[in-house]
Amino acid sequence: MTGPASSWLPAWPSGLPRPERRDRWPAQRIAVGVGAPLLLLLALGRADLTVYAAFGAFTGIYGRGEPLGERARHQSLAGLLLVTCVGLGVLTAGSASPWTVVWVGALVAAFGAVLATVWHLRPAGSLFFVFAVGTVGALPHPAPLPLALAVSGGAAALSVALGALGAWHSTRARPHELAAPPPHDRQPSELMSAGLRFFVAVGLAGALGLLSGLGHVAWAMVSAAVPMTALNQRMRVQRSLHRVVGTALGLGLSALLLWPTLPGWGTVLVVMVLQWLAELFVARHYGLTMVFVTPLALLMNQLAHRVPPGELLLSRAAETVIGSLVGVLVVLATRPRRER
Repeated sequence: MTGPASSWLPAWPSGLPRPERRDRWPAQRIAVGVGAPLLLLLALGRADLTVYAAFGAFTGIYGRGEPLGERARHQSLAGLLLVTCVGLGVLTAGSASPWTVVWVGALVAAFGAVLATVWHLRPAGSLFFVFAVGTVGALPHPAPLPLALAVSGGAAALSVALGALGAWHSTRARPHELAAPPPHDRQPSELMSAGLRFFVAVGLAGALGLLSGLGHVAWAMVSAAVPMTALNQRMRVQRSLHRVVGTALGLGLSALLLWPTLPGWGTVLVVMVLQWLAELFVARHYGLTMVFVTPLALLMNQLAHRVPPGELLLSRAAETVIGSLVGVLVVLATRPRRER
């Protein structure tokens, strides 16, 4: 930034990726889409329902940079998948065996990744779908299914509406920056192979996470899904390394935010700021994004179900390493044929 209006701002640190101007409006839109339902639920005295609203609100992450028609269609499809995964999580949480969460999560990872490719959803892959079903499926006392679906569906609908408003604004202000995602060129056999890789990686990571006894198996499953959608082997390994290093740095920030007992509304405001920062950098540097995503995830966990901070930090660190290692091993062992 230059000129008198920005002369008082500190210089941007050298070596860090600078967020692009075009990322500011989507970051604000997504942060509002996540924070507004949470604040409403807190006002109603239902902090226990915030987890369902959060996963519905992740609908706003999809369709970024797309024109109005494509964004509305893709966000609606993504919202439908996310709400469905919340429902599957509620049904899974009632199972007598904790292994049900692992196998349902692995199936969701496989089918979600294939559907995301066929429907041209961006971000690609099934990370958020696995996150939804794994987190909700591990809740000790889930909400009734109709209530969970209504809350997550309402948050998803708000995100779709905000996405349409954002696309309308972008069409008027910066239409040259909008573009529909390209059609996929995957053959049916390639789609099946990709789905199988997701199933194996997420299922194995979930099994190891469950055997660890740390209690947050969803984080291991999500970490295993992270490298699957990168463009080549080098980027897949790099993305897993970024997740581990970014999570480690994010845990330091998390410790500063978790030990003070923030009121509910204060926690939500911090979550909104962290979501905004994550969306500013997600297109530029995944490792830096994880520095903000890590405390974001932990604060949202505490908002719905408080546990000792030390236990939460240890679980996040260990489950991330487990899932990332499994993800890297699977992508190295199952390199796609077209790359070979």
